[in-house]
Amino acid sequence: MIRPAVFSDLSSIEEIYQEHFVHEKQHVAYTVFREGVYPTRKDAQKALRKDALFVYEENGIILGSMIADDFQPNEYKRIDWPSHATDEKVKVIHLLMIRPSAAGKGLGSALVNFVLEMAKQQSCIAIRLDTGSQNIPAVSLYKKLGFQLAATSSMKVGGAISHKDHLFFEKRI
Repeated sequence: MIRPAVFSDLSSIEEIYQEHFVHEKQHVAYTVFREGVYPTRKDAQKALRKDALFVYEENGIILGSMIADDFQPNEYKRIDWPSHATDEKVKVIHLLMIRPSAAGKGLGSALVNFVLEMAKQQSCIAIRLDTGSQNIPAVSLYKKLGFQLAATSSMKVGGAISHKDHLFFEKRI
């Protein structure tokens, strides 16, 4: 079940972030995320206060979380987006995180599709997101779901981690 997050979910979301960091230390690091920098509990709290934090819950366990709203980071202004949608007609997925033990089960697709439906209900015409070019699982997911690569540029991930070769995707609704 996907639902808006509540305050009591923050510890589980933070646990997912920590599991992600441990997993990337033990295996391949697909993200440029840095423990203690981004993502953190404070990022989740900020999104929760803006009603932009969502969770995927199964049998009482939070298996994934997502931050999605209408805020476009400054770097998005440099992109020649295919839809040319005005800001109020766009939803943005900022952070999609699945518990490593639950990866590959379609939870990421479900969360993205949840935003797609939410955007349709709000009369949006596009969903935008960004990810690192090295994040093969995310790039594959977004392409599979019909997102179009709009540009490759630099980005401050989470507003804090500089990254070049960052990919910017858009899907028309």
